[in-house]
Amino acid sequence: MFSNHKYIAFETIVIKEIRRFARIWLQTLVPPAITITLYFVIFGNLIGRRIGEMGGFQYMEFIIPGLIMMAVIQNSYSNVVSSFFGQKFSNSVEELLVSPVPNYVILTGFIAGGMVRGLSVGAIVTTTSVFFSDLNIQHPIITLAVVLMTSIVFSLAGFINAVFANSFDDISIIPTFVLTPLIYLGGVFYSVQMLPPFWQFVSSLNPIFYMVNTFRYGILGSSDVNVFWAFMILAIFIIVLYSSCILLLRRGTGIRT
Repeated sequence: MFSNHKYIAFETIVIKEIRRFARIWLQTLVPPAITITLYFVIFGNLIGRRIGEMGGFQYMEFIIPGLIMMAVIQNSYSNVVSSFFGQKFSNSVEELLVSPVPNYVILTGFIAGGMVRGLSVGAIVTTTSVFFSDLNIQHPIITLAVVLMTSIVFSLAGFINAVFANSFDDISIIPTFVLTPLIYLGGVFYSVQMLPPFWQFVSSLNPIFYMVNTFRYGILGSSDVNVFWAFMILAIFIIVLYSSCILLLRRGTGIRT
């Protein structure tokens, strides 16, 4: 995929991204684990006992895949948006763009860094969930594929947010007012079958709904969506977002003045 000098550039970007969030692990890795643990305790143990079953599973079992996916989405997105905007803010990204490194290598490096953080937090949350419920993965390949593709999608989305952001406030608007509502309305805490037909249709327009339910299918073997079409939607999002990011880098949107 990469020639020797391109691979070195890619590796350098990825290592820098990993070191960036690893050296402040108390801020990047621990808080998500604590937050998700609170979800397990409050929603799983306390509220879940009153709810009983959801979709044919104990409520704790039902929400675990959604909570893992929520952690992966949030951290993949936040790593790339904060990192790339930080380089824009310090003007160091210009040095990277004038170097003899193709745009796709630069983009892939940032995306890989976002994936490492998202998957690292996802692994921590998954390990934590074992203390609350037995986790038997029914379809390992599907589980791995959907979590990787989801991490790519939101790393790319975070990159686009960073490109257009002009201040640190701009990198928090989308996660707060767009990403968080989509996650909570994406079937993390409930089955779409419980909703009236109109809201089932609205849920079908939410891409996170397909990601969460496909991941749930991989772990529990049950889903509210067609898994094949969910993967098709994920693939389309990756192609469109990746192409958009390359175009934005080529044009220097939000970077060159």
